[in-house]
Amino acid sequence: MTLPPAASLHHGAESFYQRWRQLNDWLVQHREFWQPAPFMTPEPAWTQTYPELNAMLAELTDAECQHLDDVPIELAARASRWLPSLEAYADMVQLPELLPLAEKASEATLPEIRATDMPGRKRLQSGAFTAALRPLEHPALDWCCGKGHLSRTLAPFCPGEVQGFEWNPELVQDGNRLAQQFGDRVLIGCQDVMAADLSLPKRHHCVALHACGDLHRQLLRRGSEAGLPRLSISPCCYHLSEMEPYRPLSEKAAGYQKVLQPSRNDLRLAVQETVTAPARVREQTRLVSQWRLGFDGLQRHLRGRDDYLPVPSHPARLLSEGFSSFCRWAAAKKNLELPGSVDFDAWLAFGERRLVEVRRHELVRHLFRRPLELWMVFDYALFLKEQGYTVRLGQFCDRSLTPRNLLLDAVRVSGTQPVQHSHP
Repeated sequence: MTLPPAASLHHGAESFYQRWRQLNDWLVQHREFWQPAPFMTPEPAWTQTYPELNAMLAELTDAECQHLDDVPIELAARASRWLPSLEAYADMVQLPELLPLAEKASEATLPEIRATDMPGRKRLQSGAFTAALRPLEHPALDWCCGKGHLSRTLAPFCPGEVQGFEWNPELVQDGNRLAQQFGDRVLIGCQDVMAADLSLPKRHHCVALHACGDLHRQLLRRGSEAGLPRLSISPCCYHLSEMEPYRPLSEKAAGYQKVLQPSRNDLRLAVQETVTAPARVREQTRLVSQWRLGFDGLQRHLRGRDDYLPVPSHPARLLSEGFSSFCRWAAAKKNLELPGSVDFDAWLAFGERRLVEVRRHELVRHLFRRPLELWMVFDYALFLKEQGYTVRLGQFCDRSLTPRNLLLDAVRVSGTQPVQHSHP
């Protein structure tokens, strides 16, 4: 697989389309590895087709498993012995660093003394995002801004006042209070960005740090339609979409004969990473996964049906009440009667064994997280090119700060006309 160099990713639509099409074809070719979820499918079909790969994974220690999950390029290199197409993995997921010097990020990061109510990671993410956008030549509009953490970070570097759009009135109130408290040139307005009558201020640079799913896609559409001079977006939660199955935004990608059409559940894979989760959260996730897998084995046994039964999110109190309470709660939710003779210890042990298998099978599936995310974002870049923008695409920070570290930075080419879209 021959890919254009990462440094060329801001030069033209052909580079974006070439990368998008190669990702599309690769994802289509390898569906069997990433579409079945090992949590729901005890033995994915590929485990029979590639027994030596499965055996290699089974021999991994928990520590090795965690390491390879955090460093997918190393896993791809190991697995390429059985899947030669993975030899191109490192090139396929490569993107330029938009902010190569950490000092630049620190210059744009809000000092801790002024970062009231701002989580530490959010403070650093906002600083890195802002630094990657400098210089800022237009007044900024912060899309889905919450309390305005990014707005306040941008303010010292923007001409004029930073506007914020946020639909939650409590966050609007808190954000404006913080801006007034610290004398920031920020004004947040209560606005549903999905509203049909949405009006965008002209000549503004619209920014969005981790706006979810259709919220960031709305910005792509409405911002380009309004002819805004610059759009800078770090996408998140791609699966939060009204489209089922999902279709690309760009005309060129959508018209490709072999275009992938992932379901919302498929798109969840792109954001299933926990590299920033603290150890306590990881351990809690492990415990709940073990319980859910134990209950899954139990319900298959009781129902006499070898299929997955989705269970809703559990109340937090169950974490202190134990596995048997979880099973009773889950059974009640699914109208399943538990006999009095259930050996909960045996099913808990079953869940623990299943979790060992699931984590190793998921390693292979997780190799496709970043390629699937890039499939989405290269399409966004193509869409913006079609609307008359030059586009930079790269990473604005290290993935240890946030796995959602991609930045689309689009500047409208002088003299181009915005394309009119229809809105539901």
